[in-house]
Amino acid sequence: MRDVLRHYIDGAWTEPLGDGTAPITNPATGETSGVLALGTSADVDRAAAAARRAFATYSQTSVTERADLLAAIAAEYERRAEDMALAVTADIGTPLAIARITAQAGVGQFRELAEALPAYPFEEHRGRSTVRKEPIGVCALIPPWNYPALQMTEKVAPALAAGCTMILKPAEIAPYSAQVFAEIIEAAGVPQGVFNMVLGKGSVIGAALSKHPEVDLVSFTGSTSVGVQVQKDAADTVKRVTQELGGKSAHIILPDADLTSAVATAVTGVMTNSGQTCAAPTRTLIPRARRDEIVSMIRTAVDAVTVGDPLTPVAMGPVASEQQWHTVQRYIQAGLDEGATLVTGGLGQPEGAKGGWFARPTVFADVTNDMTIAREEIFGPVMTLISYDTVEEAVAIANDSPYGLAAYVDGGDPAQVRDVAARLRAGQVALNGAPLDQSAPFGGYKQSGNGRVWGIAGLDECLEIKAVVGSAS
Repeated sequence: MRDVLRHYIDGAWTEPLGDGTAPITNPATGETSGVLALGTSADVDRAAAAARRAFATYSQTSVTERADLLAAIAAEYERRAEDMALAVTADIGTPLAIARITAQAGVGQFRELAEALPAYPFEEHRGRSTVRKEPIGVCALIPPWNYPALQMTEKVAPALAAGCTMILKPAEIAPYSAQVFAEIIEAAGVPQGVFNMVLGKGSVIGAALSKHPEVDLVSFTGSTSVGVQVQKDAADTVKRVTQELGGKSAHIILPDADLTSAVATAVTGVMTNSGQTCAAPTRTLIPRARRDEIVSMIRTAVDAVTVGDPLTPVAMGPVASEQQWHTVQRYIQAGLDEGATLVTGGLGQPEGAKGGWFARPTVFADVTNDMTIAREEIFGPVMTLISYDTVEEAVAIANDSPYGLAAYVDGGDPAQVRDVAARLRAGQVALNGAPLDQSAPFGGYKQSGNGRVWGIAGLDECLEIKAVVGSAS
C-alpha cells in the first residue's frame, strides 16, 4: 500500500483540513494500491493565500533567476525520471517503456523554456511606447490523468518561467505521479509558496479553483464537457481560461502514401497508451481504391499489438480505470449496432487477461462520419477507418467534426501533403509520421479548446500585456 495523504502548500507537506479519502486502484490488477486524501475548498483557500503572498516577490525575479530555477528542476526531474515512470505505470497502467519516454518529455518541457527564456522579448519598444509582458498572477493548473509526467510539466514550466505562482490540482487517479512531481519541485528549491498542490476531486477542488477570487488564470486539460463547466465557473471573476479539450483527430492517408509508414503511424498513434491520447488519429481516412489492402495491413499490425502487465515488455497495458473500460465497451457496442465492419478486436478483454481493466485493440472499417464512433471521443484503443473517393472529400470529412485538436497527413507528393495540411482545421498537423516537437505550440480549434501549451506559446498564455505610453522625462 502506498498512501498519498498530504497536500504541498506554502513550501511544506500539509495535512488536509478535511478527513475525506478515496481508494487508489491499480488498473492492471483492479486491486486497491493505496489511499488518497480528498481536499476541500478550505485547502484551496490556504493554497491561494500562499500563492498570492509569494507572487509579490517571485514576480519580481530576474529572467536569469527563473531560467536557472527551470534548469535546476530539469536536473532533479532527470534524476527522478525512473521514479516518475514507475509512478505513471502504477497510476494508469501505461507500459513502463512508454512511461519512461513521457517522463523524459517532462524533463524536456523545463529544459526547453530554460534555454528559450533569456531571449524572450519581455519588453519591446513600439512607436512612442514600451510594451511590457508581465506575469498574470496566481495560476490554477488542472492537468488530466492520461500523460501525467508530461501534462503537469507543460503547465507548471511556463507558469514558473513567466514569474507566476500556482496551485496544481492533479488528477485524482494519478496521485503517485503528482507526489513524485511535488517532491521534484521541492528538491529543486522552488521558493516557498510559488508552487502549491492540492489533492482531491475535480468537482470540488477544480470548481473551487475556477471560482476563486485570488486565481487569475485557469489552465485546464480534460473533456470538453468539464471544460465548459470550468469556463462557466470562472466567468463571475472574469479570469483568463485556457483549455485543451477533446479530440477526434483525422489521419488522411493519401493515395500515393507509403503504406508501411502510414499504417505504422495510424496504429501506433491510436494504440499507444491504450488509446488514451487526446490527439490520437482515431479517424483514419483511406482511399477507397486501396481499402482492402490498407484494412489488411492494419489488421495485421493491430493483431501484433501485445497487451498485458505494464511492467513487462508489452505494447499496451490496461485502460486507466473501471469506468474507462466500460466507456470503451459502450462505444464498441455502438459501432456494432450502427453497422460498422468489425475488422479485429471487439467487446470484452483480450485472451489471457487476468484481472485489471484490459481492453481489446479494436478496428472498425466501413465507418461513415455520422456514426457515433466517428463523432465522439472514445479514449480507448479503437480505430475507425473511413473510406473516401477524392482528396477533396477526405479534407471535408476531416474537417466535419466538432473537434480540431490535431490531424495527420501521409503522402508521397510533398506539395500535396502541405496543401492538405493547410486546409485542415486543427491546431497541429503532423506530416508523414513526423515525431513530436516540444517547441511547437499544442492546442486546438473549435471544441478542442483555446490557448496553447509547450514552449514559448505556453509562456505567452501566462503573461499580461502592459503598454507604457510616452516617457517620464
